[in-house]
Amino acid sequence: MPYMPPFIAPSRHSDPASALAQVREIYAQQIGHLRDAMQRFVNGESLPGHVRACYPFVRIHTDTVVRQNELESAGLSYGFVAGAGRFETTLTRPDLYANYYLEQFRLLRENHGVELEVGTSTQPIPVHFSFAENDYIEGSLSPARRTLMRDVFDLPDLGAMDDGIANGTWEHHPGEPQPLALFTAARVDYSLHRLRHYTGTAPEWFQNFVLFTNYQFYIDEFIRLGHEEMANPSSDYIAFVEPGNVVTRRVGMEGHPLDPLGALPEAAPGTAPPRLPQMPAYHLIRQGHGGITMVNIGVGPANAKTITDHIAVLRPHAWMMLGHCAGLRNSQQLGDYVLAHAYVREDHVLDEELPLWVPIPALAEIQVALEQAVADVTGFNGADLKRIMRTGTVASTDNRNWELLPGNMPQRRFSQSRAVALDMESATIAANGFRFRVPYGTLLCVSDKPLHGEIKLPGMANQFYRERVDQHLRIGMRAIEILRREGSQRLHSRKLRSFDEVAFQ
Repeated sequence: MPYMPPFIAPSRHSDPASALAQVREIYAQQIGHLRDAMQRFVNGESLPGHVRACYPFVRIHTDTVVRQNELESAGLSYGFVAGAGRFETTLTRPDLYANYYLEQFRLLRENHGVELEVGTSTQPIPVHFSFAENDYIEGSLSPARRTLMRDVFDLPDLGAMDDGIANGTWEHHPGEPQPLALFTAARVDYSLHRLRHYTGTAPEWFQNFVLFTNYQFYIDEFIRLGHEEMANPSSDYIAFVEPGNVVTRRVGMEGHPLDPLGALPEAAPGTAPPRLPQMPAYHLIRQGHGGITMVNIGVGPANAKTITDHIAVLRPHAWMMLGHCAGLRNSQQLGDYVLAHAYVREDHVLDEELPLWVPIPALAEIQVALEQAVADVTGFNGADLKRIMRTGTVASTDNRNWELLPGNMPQRRFSQSRAVALDMESATIAANGFRFRVPYGTLLCVSDKPLHGEIKLPGMANQFYRERVDQHLRIGMRAIEILRREGSQRLHSRKLRSFDEVAFQ
């Protein structure tokens, strides 16, 4: 027989805060049971059965379709289900997702007028996902005891973590509830653990606006600007976090909690790692997670897919790519900007999840913000702005040495597509944004022109980086300021919603 905590019966709630409190209670009980059992197992005890704890769920039943006229006036693209039926999802980490869950619960209540049913699901919590931050008690197990874990505890089940809902391939079977969210709780937990591994920081530090780059130069400048903000007592940013969860507080914030809701860690100061993780993340913290996270994804579409697969579960308001590209037009100059309005996908990492016949549209809100940011930072407007920034198609390839392919076929394809720039990551980031309903954008800077004999040489490249990186990064940060000012609800475009879309943003 499974060894489980006492059963908490499902309950109905008309108040979103009450529903969230019940989610918290169930989750705390289930996680506490797992942690206690794991500690006893590490101590060598024999447990009374197969240890099992399960995620909480939220469910609604509705026999009406939301009134579209009210939705249109509200301008929201989420917060409602597509039709009558039973809808549910499992939930995790109510400490981290408290505000997010409250908003989703509130919108379901407003749009459908139904009660929220909260209970304990039948989806097991893998024991690995019960460990607290910096909790490594399983490391003291002998190899034999570690092998025994699979018989005593539930391990991650990949069948409960696939992206069928997000990919639009999930099929409803009679008697099954329809999904409320893109991700199951187990899929969320899986990504939260991966984020720690890849970025060297806790997922709690991630902010709602994310910048990706493929060059360390941008990170160096972001670190400099981050510490500059921390020295400014009137800055809107309250902390700067680096890999190893090293926290620098803004002047005047010493002794103040970084987050009154308790979602941000207040543990002992972090320690800089002896070597950087694969894709280090840096976080410029603002109250309410409204700050900026910047990640150096390195080179290549595989990294771009990997990190966006995991950051997507945090439901950011937007992510954008700032990096360097090859200019494909003779009229371009080194240092010119390219604002992507279309993408040629030759990265091959998302072909199974998102077929090539799916168009990746430009999102007006992001495009306008990036163009305005370029004007604000450079001081150019109108015709002058067009001289330093070109809007056009960006091609992304998984072959860094595409120029060496025989017959010059890539050049012909890029010409036929009307591409103006080439890189290795932008189309992947945009495509995964489309796939996961995260608003996306791309602003690149021309660093070489291989088709026209202008390749990067060490001295020229170093001078170029020094001159352009600061300006390019400030443009990205300025675009985020513009997007933040306009509000997150406008960002979550209906362009990203499918026919039978889930209710949760």
